[in-house]
Amino acid sequence: MSELATRFRIDPASFGAADPVVIEQFFKNGIRGGEERLMLAVLQDAVECFQEYVLAQYPWEKKLFQEAEDWILEKNTDSPFSFENICETLQLHPGYLRQGLLRWKEAKRKERSIQGDRAGRKKLVKTRVAHHSV
Repeated sequence: MSELATRFRIDPASFGAADPVVIEQFFKNGIRGGEERLMLAVLQDAVECFQEYVLAQYPWEKKLFQEAEDWILEKNTDSPFSFENICETLQLHPGYLRQGLLRWKEAKRKERSIQGDRAGRKKLVKTRVAHHSV
């Protein structure tokens, strides 16, 4: 009896000759599915930190963003939970994801810069109006 069948207390007497192979495949697929769900959760968490803290003001938020960005940009594949390996396992193209996230980041920062410029101009106009009306 296989280790998985033993762990899940499957009685081999209740199955025919070919059934243990099918059961073993079922449990391997279940474990594989669990690994993939974990990898997807790791990827999702990194992308959420990247997007949520891209315009961070507080040091701990900036740190979360930087850790997520560093992990996404790292091309090292030694770790089974590297960005590259997770993407490969989930059949995603890591370069495409990186490029999309970096474009998104630049757009957000540019948007903030434009909003900051507008706010600065409004403040300047208010200051000039207040100064001239005195």
